[in-house]
Amino acid sequence: MTGSESIPAPAYQATKGSLLDVDRDFYARIASSTCRELIEAFELPIRSGKAFSVPRGYVCRLSTPYGPQVGDLNLWARDNPRERFWASRTRQLHRSHVTVFDRLWSCLPYLRPMCTIVGDTLAGYSDGVGGRVHDLLGTRCDPYVNQMLSGKAFDFHCHSNLTRAILPFGLVESDVHDVLNVFQVTGLNKEGQYYMEPCPANPGDYFEFFAEIDLLCALSTCPGGDLSAWGWGKDTGSDDMLDCCRPLGVEVFKLTDATLLETWQPPECAGYSGIHGLKMPTFEA
Repeated sequence: MTGSESIPAPAYQATKGSLLDVDRDFYARIASSTCRELIEAFELPIRSGKAFSVPRGYVCRLSTPYGPQVGDLNLWARDNPRERFWASRTRQLHRSHVTVFDRLWSCLPYLRPMCTIVGDTLAGYSDGVGGRVHDLLGTRCDPYVNQMLSGKAFDFHCHSNLTRAILPFGLVESDVHDVLNVFQVTGLNKEGQYYMEPCPANPGDYFEFFAEIDLLCALSTCPGGDLSAWGWGKDTGSDDMLDCCRPLGVEVFKLTDATLLETWQPPECAGYSGIHGLKMPTFEA
């Protein structure tokens, strides 16, 4: 058996014309276009969260302006927050660590691409033992597991940062969901256990996506910073991870070349009826 023959085929295959069959030329043109108008820009301070809108047909760039820093990203359909990012299905449809031309998908019963990744300066990164960047294997850090492992309360985990960020938009803690860990390197060791490595980003590295639908996004600057000093339940008597923390940059761009989107249409929700084989009752007089 050759090396290529020993690699199992992906379970989900893109059929011609399906939403998995990405028009790479189209998204490459969006990525390379300089016809952009900056609509919003901000730096997200360390150990904080912020929610913001990205209209459909716009481009959002997340960046590491000062060097390595992990960010935890949630997505909702702006006008219907019941439709939200589905990390596990995205992982199945694409890969455990996403990059250019992969899409972030919404939950059932909607099941459509919420955005398509068009830029990634860390594309192709590997730690040499299977670890990659922009993680879908894990999820956000949270104060509940921290209390369980360390016996201490801490209010600035990503789960808490995201919870505070979405409150002004009428959402609550239960609306926070499994994240895309942007700029985070993770993998599975030989025992199948989840591991993390320090973030490899340099100043100016970025991750960029094209909004397929109107989005509400929420981003947290992970309290572990670049994860070079991370350790669940570790108690050294000092906050070793604070020195590893840096702000993240967020920019939202409108594409000003109208020809770019002439043939583009926002994706429809999944075509399944949702009846699930049930027969509806009929009234009999």
